Amino acid sequence: MPPVQSQKSIDREERQGLCAIRDFLKARNSYDVLPLSFRLIIFDTSLSVKESLNILIQNGIVSAPLWDSKASTYAGLLTTSDYINVIQYYFQNPAALDQIDQFRLDSLREVEKALGVAPPETISIDPERPLYDACRRMLESRARRIPLVTNDSQTDRPHLLSVITQYRILKFVAVNVGDTQKLRKPLGEILLGTYHNIATASMDTPVIEIIHVLVERNISSVPILNSEGFVYNVFEAVDVIALIKGGVYDDLNLPVGEALKKRSADFPGIYTCSLDDGLDTIFDTIRKSRVHRLVVVDENFRLKGVLTLSDILHYILLEGEGDEVS
Repeated sequence: MPPVQSQKSIDREERQGLCAIRDFLKARNSYDVLPLSFRLIIFDTSLSVKESLNILIQNGIVSAPLWDSKASTYAGLLTTSDYINVIQYYFQNPAALDQIDQFRLDSLREVEKALGVAPPETISIDPERPLYDACRRMLESRARRIPLVTNDSQTDRPHLLSVITQYRILKFVAVNVGDTQKLRKPLGEILLGTYHNIATASMDTPVIEIIHVLVERNISSVPILNSEGFVYNVFEAVDVIALIKGGVYDDLNLPVGEALKKRSADFPGIYTCSLDDGLDTIFDTIRKSRVHRLVVVDENFRLKGVLTLSDILHYILLEGEGDEVS
């Protein structure tokens, strides 16, 4: 009898924690997430791929909003997925590789058509809308970041204010909502994350093969394992940026073990958790560290699954939503 009562208590606390987070997101707007001081780098769509890549590296960023100066309008986000698409295109058309430096950002849609890849949704949200709405828009479009676009009353034209990411939103929650400590149900019980058919690679796998997997699976990372299934590292889509800096694409044929040595010295490392961990401890990690995903491992560091920020956002917004309404 006591274990049953304990389980009911955990369920009740889990619901209370989720409701507290949703109430918080509905009471705050996207402005609130922004730091007191920040800078925003915007790329004109007439910029070349090589120029944009160099600017990203110089500023230590991995994405930037695009602006169509001819139409004076927001034109979407430039992300690592765009660079990966360009890589895929030129590896399928090696004769055109010498023209890659002249390739411009306004031609990215042509690359997507050639590859048969669906163009990303050009989503945005007004910064005065509730943060909850921004989260729902991100989930619906499977976007990991969303630009804040407002209308300039003087010019009656859109004004791009900033971009907020899943990480910044979840850290905002972790810092400001104490009820995240009520989310103690283990990952293994709520089955949060991916635990089957996980794409993996070894230290000898060529980077270009991993890039193909990222595209085919529409994922942003691949765990790197040894022959016994122990997790050595994780190759992330953002790692592609460092490999093609300066417009040199030869490093894409390197074994991933060699390629990962080119990461910057301030790379934070990979974060792990177990099936026994709850979101309470994971929110603690998000509050203290810059986390984009966690690799789920057993006590021997063997791979069990992958938990992304999208998984966490989906859970805190939608888990038991029907029960809550009823």
